[in-house]
Amino acid sequence: MNTPSLLQRGHALWSAFTHLLDAAQPLAALAARIYLAQVFFLSGLTKLRDWETTLLLFTEEYKVPLLSPQLAAISGTAGELVLPVLLLIGLAGRFSALGLSVVNVVAVISLAEIAPAALQQHITWGVLLAALALYGVGKWSVDALWIGPRWAAKVSRTPATGMALN
Repeated sequence: MNTPSLLQRGHALWSAFTHLLDAAQPLAALAARIYLAQVFFLSGLTKLRDWETTLLLFTEEYKVPLLSPQLAAISGTAGELVLPVLLLIGLAGRFSALGLSVVNVVAVISLAEIAPAALQQHITWGVLLAALALYGVGKWSVDALWIGPRWAAKVSRTPATGMALN
């Protein structure tokens, strides 16, 4: 009778563990999308609810480079209201994650002073957004469930032109 060696058992255990982690990826991506969408969307709603204060903050406290305070307020608020919805449903997910990364970075650099706890939150959001932009928003997204299959079907029906479509 041939018993598996310690190395073979370790490999089998590691393989089962990594398979479990791979299976959890769509849930982890969805959880990150829900968390980030809530954070940014609620921030956009706060800006929208008290527009006069928002304009005052962008004029007096937030020093957004290259943009007038009014344009910065409109752009930031629009980004915080539109991009989280796209990210949440996973439509143009990587674009949304990159767009929110820009909003996040601009928020940090536009403040003269930022509390360490607030900076840590922005870093956490930045890491999660970078992961979604780099690895995709997961299998449980409009991009993966609807757009991707339709795009693949279109590409496969496209007559050969001698050019790569990717």
